[in-house]
Amino acid sequence: MRLLLFILCAIITGGLIYALNNSWGTIPPLGKFLSPQSGFWQNAESVEAGYSEKLQFPGLKGQAEVYFDEHLVPHVFADNDADAYFVQGYLHAKFRLFQMDLQVRAAAGRASEIAGPVAINFDKAKRRLGMVYAAENALKEIEANPDVKNVCDAYTNGVNAYINSITESSLPLEYKLLNFKPEQWSNFHTALLLRMMAEMLASGTESDLTATAAKSIFSREQLQLLYPQVQDSLIPIIPKGTAFATPAVKPVAPALADSLYFNNSVAVVTPTVPLPDADNGSNNWVVSGSKTRNGAPILCNDPHLELSLPAIWYQMQISVPGSNCYGVSIPGAPTIVIGYNDSIAWGVTNSQRDVKDYYEVKFKDKSKKEYWMDSSWKTTQIRVENIKVKNAPTVYDTVAYTHWGPVMYDESFAAEGVSSGKNLAVTWIAHQPSNEPLALFKLNRARNYNEFVNAIAHFDCPGQNFVFTSKTGDIALWQQGKFPARWQGQGLYTMPGWDSSFRWQGYIPQAENPHSYNPVQGYLISANQRAVDSTYPYFIPGSYITERGITLNNKLNDMDSITIQDMMQLQSDYYNISARYVRPALLKYIDESKLDNTAKEYLGYIKNWDLYADPESKAQTIFQHWIDSLMVTVFNDEIKRSTPRAPYPDKETLVELMLKDSNCVFADNIETNEVEGWKEAVSGSFEKILPVIKLLDSKNELTWAKFKDVSIFHLLKEPLKAFAVTGLKVGGWGNIINAMKKSHGPSWRMIVQMGNEIEAYGIYPAGQNGNPGSRFYDNFIQLWAKGEYLPLWMMKKEQSTDARVKWTMEFNKG
Repeated sequence: MRLLLFILCAIITGGLIYALNNSWGTIPPLGKFLSPQSGFWQNAESVEAGYSEKLQFPGLKGQAEVYFDEHLVPHVFADNDADAYFVQGYLHAKFRLFQMDLQVRAAAGRASEIAGPVAINFDKAKRRLGMVYAAENALKEIEANPDVKNVCDAYTNGVNAYINSITESSLPLEYKLLNFKPEQWSNFHTALLLRMMAEMLASGTESDLTATAAKSIFSREQLQLLYPQVQDSLIPIIPKGTAFATPAVKPVAPALADSLYFNNSVAVVTPTVPLPDADNGSNNWVVSGSKTRNGAPILCNDPHLELSLPAIWYQMQISVPGSNCYGVSIPGAPTIVIGYNDSIAWGVTNSQRDVKDYYEVKFKDKSKKEYWMDSSWKTTQIRVENIKVKNAPTVYDTVAYTHWGPVMYDESFAAEGVSSGKNLAVTWIAHQPSNEPLALFKLNRARNYNEFVNAIAHFDCPGQNFVFTSKTGDIALWQQGKFPARWQGQGLYTMPGWDSSFRWQGYIPQAENPHSYNPVQGYLISANQRAVDSTYPYFIPGSYITERGITLNNKLNDMDSITIQDMMQLQSDYYNISARYVRPALLKYIDESKLDNTAKEYLGYIKNWDLYADPESKAQTIFQHWIDSLMVTVFNDEIKRSTPRAPYPDKETLVELMLKDSNCVFADNIETNEVEGWKEAVSGSFEKILPVIKLLDSKNELTWAKFKDVSIFHLLKEPLKAFAVTGLKVGGWGNIINAMKKSHGPSWRMIVQMGNEIEAYGIYPAGQNGNPGSRFYDNFIQLWAKGEYLPLWMMKKEQSTDARVKWTMEFNKG
């Protein structure tokens, strides 16, 4: 009997060992994951854990020291550039390796290798967009410059030095969970990561895909009214009254533009994969010393992006002979992206400019080897994409590259609204060679305005608004990027790819990009609004947001004797300028006689509202539901006639129509026999939201913060949901200065005063260490949520014994 029990136990034990150390479908080997010696337990970091080390690497040219402060921010001091960027690569990999690896795999269309069949369409979209093609072209330009190649080589060597030091037990938690390992880094990965940023910031510039559908239901005059290029309420980035130079490039509209482009639909498509958030943007502003209390300029920046754990940013200082720079970097790329040095400070916001167009292509046959253009057949280049899929066969996808770029949509990559035989090729600035690392390398070392302008001249994509100030007191703002010089209306809709006269006819010279230097008003702002008014000589379509710019302009215009504390309060400002303008019209048109007592109580919140979207505001919740409902009530009866659906106009357009046109035709519901106006639309839209508002109220979720449930998730979302931070008490919205939505908002807040002694503060909603088991994983979040900041310490090497230094890492030549 004992022998039988022994045999049975041995069989069970053997079965468990086999089961726990092998993959079963999507389940990783749990034996390895649970192993005390090498599993996830090894990623749990002690509260007393330190980071001091002495390291040797044969590739170093000299010596480098890293001093970590109490927030785990590294202050890097190196004898030369190469060693500094080697160290930066090593630190990025040590603290953010999985983040770097996941992002470049996803950008390359390799998510299926990790996630399995669920990611196949995602991967197809990345490959058909030409992400690898774009990175390949960028890499050629990057490596053609010896200085930048050396920087990237050093950075890559640093990343790989850390990767090569990893043991089974020190492997980041996510690799253990998903059962794969990091691959060697390369300069190509860095180029791909930067192109991923360019795609993410494309935002609403995909609108030509769906806007083409609007031509089937609206006249040309209605299109201009509903989708205006210049909003009436616009306060542009570049102050009104600025004189613009005579354009050096004068594009001419094709002879067939009116008949072929404006009046007839070409191909219409609704993308099958999620597009980047249209609110990917930012605020930045700078005030001159004439408006500050101590006479020194102050620069502020808060980029609005999808918030995640780990954060998109990694904070650090890099000091080498001739350069001392502090700010945030992007794990996966060298240099500081947003920050300051001993002479200047800078920040960025998204330009919102359209630099991506779609062309309909006519192939000769299904082989797609030839396509028709300018009365002859042209030869395509064919790429066969091999998409490896975890636990499934490899998927093969054929992508044809034309004069216009890769054919993203065709019969094999189906999309709603595209009939058989319709093919759309994408032309994108990011497909062209560029050298953004050179721009950032020079920017980190710039000492004055001229050097700043020279540095950003190399920054082509994504288009950004660079704000600037210096110790000399200068302030400036440049909209920088490589922008096509378009004829009026070009890029609003998909274009005929069989006629080369619809091509981009040139690019706007950098000197003619919108910019302002030391304006009389004493401040400059950019908040994703249109850069210039209608006097600018070039056509610049995009996806702009006007409200935040209006709020910032109003507040900064009225402020004097400004302090850093004033700027901290402004970055956290919850004022809803849109509600200020539209509330009188809503209250004018609503028919209160038809409301019951409960509805009148909810309307009372709107009447008595201070117009701040703070966390406890119930009025903000009601207002947002009401304005969203009104948008649908006014436009949906027309919009739904198009296939696929045309885009809704911007909310700014809705507000402007209410304020200036009391008999607006769009307020009428074309599906009824009666003629409705604003009174019916406003009252009806309020009635529609009442059941939702009552439900939220009954669940005690009517306050703005509870309704939004602001949360920051791990990059893996559901698999690591336990590591998310949820229920943050934060107000704001995408059109408010503190542009916090559900999990999208200020990803880094920075304030720098460039006095004799630089004073700087910053915060981002995560932590320095990407390891969920570290005390530095999410330790900044609560401070960020409360609108608090940490000092940004520009350390001097002789301060190595300062109490703020907690750990030291030494890098020596081996």
